[in-house]
Amino acid sequence: MRFTVLAAAAALMITGAPAAQATPGHAVPKIAWAACGPEHPGFECASVEVPLDYDDPRGATTSVALARKPATDGARRIGSLFLNPGGPGGSGVDFALGAGDTLSANLQGRFDIVGFDPRGIGRSDPLHCFASEEDRGKFFEGIPGFPYRAEQERPFFDRYRSLGPECRDDQKIARHMSTADVARDMDLLRRAVGDAKISYLGFSYGSFLGATYANLFPRNIRALVIDGVLNPELWSSGRQVESDRIATKEEFREFLRNCDEARCVFGPRSEKRWDALLDSVRAKPIELGGQVFTYDAVINAAIGAMYSPSDWPDAAAFFDQLSDASLGLSVTAEPDYPNGFDSYNGNVCADIGFPRSFSAYQAVSRYAAAGSEFGPAWWWGNAACANWPTNPDRHTGPWHTRTSAPVLVVGNHFDGITDFRGAQAANRQLAGSRLLAYAGWGHTAYGVSKCATDHTNAYLLNGTLPAAGTVCPANPNPFLPSVASAEPLFKPTRR
Repeated sequence: MRFTVLAAAAALMITGAPAAQATPGHAVPKIAWAACGPEHPGFECASVEVPLDYDDPRGATTSVALARKPATDGARRIGSLFLNPGGPGGSGVDFALGAGDTLSANLQGRFDIVGFDPRGIGRSDPLHCFASEEDRGKFFEGIPGFPYRAEQERPFFDRYRSLGPECRDDQKIARHMSTADVARDMDLLRRAVGDAKISYLGFSYGSFLGATYANLFPRNIRALVIDGVLNPELWSSGRQVESDRIATKEEFREFLRNCDEARCVFGPRSEKRWDALLDSVRAKPIELGGQVFTYDAVINAAIGAMYSPSDWPDAAAFFDQLSDASLGLSVTAEPDYPNGFDSYNGNVCADIGFPRSFSAYQAVSRYAAAGSEFGPAWWWGNAACANWPTNPDRHTGPWHTRTSAPVLVVGNHFDGITDFRGAQAANRQLAGSRLLAYAGWGHTAYGVSKCATDHTNAYLLNGTLPAAGTVCPANPNPFLPSVASAEPLFKPTRR
C-alpha cells in the first residue's frame, strides 16, 4: 500500500527531533499481559490506553492491542523487538502470533517479540467505513479494480471519493490515524515495556513507520531495520506514483526473463504472449473455469505475484491458461469484518495530501500509464482521499537525521512493490545508516534470502552491520523445477 500527487521535495538538512515530538511527559501505560488463549500457546496479549491526541495528553484516549512472545533465554534477554508487517492496515498482533515463534528462534530467544495493531487497525479501536461486510461488498459493486477505460474513470472516482465522509463521521479515531501518531504510540510502548531504546523490525509500509520514528525520536534507537523500503519523501508528499509507474514493470520483466530462461509454461516467448493477453482481455473479458476475468483483474494478479517469487510458477500457469482461453482453447481448471481497506485509507489519507479534483486524477493516471501498464492500478485507489482532510499532527519531514544507532536499510534489486531506489533514498536520508542489498526478486528479503536474514539477525542481536556495499546473491531462478523457491517468513502488503 502507498501513493501520490506531484510536488517538489525541498532540500533538507540533517537535524535532530524537535523537542515537542518527544513523549517523556505523557503518562506511561501499565501493560497487563495475559495468556492469549489456548490457540496461541506461549503468547501473551494486552490492550493499553494511549492519548488520542498527543497535543491533549490528558484528554480522550484510544486503545492499542498488543501480542508478544516472551524471550525464551531470560538470562541473555536484550529487550523487546517491535514489529510492523506493512499495509498500512496490517495487523502487528496477527504478525507476532503467526511469525513470533520463528522470529524468536532466529534471534536465539533473546527478545520479547512484540506486535501491535496501529491505532484504527484490527483490534485497536478499528475504523469502520461500512455497517457490515455485506455493506462493504456493495461498495465495490459495479466498479473495476481500477479504471482502464475512459468511461470508467468518473464513476470510480466518485465512488472512492465518497469514502471520506463515510469513514470520518462520528469516529474520533479517523482524525488521529497519522503515522506520526503511531510512532508516538510506539515510543510510549517502548517506555511501557521498560526499554531505554527501541529495537524495531518493519517491512514495506513498516519502513515508513520506522523512518518516521527515526526522525521523531532519533536518540531513542538501539537497532532499527527497515526492509522493503518506501522513500519517505515520495510517500509523504503523495509522489509515490513516480516509483509505482515503473517499479512493478521492472520486476515483471525479470519474471518474464526467468520464465523464458527456465522454459516455463508461459514461455518461450512470454513477453509477446503477455502483450497479446493484455490486448485480448482489454478488448473482451476472458472466461476461465466458470469465472470471468477482466483486464484489471489480470493486471492486479500480476502485481500480486510480484510480492513473492515463490508464487511465480503458479502465476505463469494462470497466465498460460488465460492466454489459451482467450484463443478459444479448452482449459481444465473478530471485528465485525476485517477493516484492512478502511484502515489503509484512514492512515494514508491522514498522512498524505492528494488532489481533490477529478481532472487531477485523470492527469496523473496518464502519467502513471506512460510508465507502464501497472501504473494506473497503483494510482487510482488514492481517490479515496479526494474528500478526506489530512491529519494536522502528521509528519511530512524533515527526513534527514542522524540516529543514536545506525539504521539497517534492506532493499531488493527487483522489488515491484517498493523499489530499490526507495532503499537507496532512505540510506541517503538517515545519516550513518547501512544499505544491505539483495540481488533477487520480490518484496522484502528477510526470510527469503539466507544472507539478508543472517545479516539482519546479527545486527538486531549485537549491532553488527554488514560491510559497506554488501550485496546478497539472488536465489536460483524461481521457475527451475529443481528449486524450492524460498517462501517468505510472511507476505507483507502495501494495500
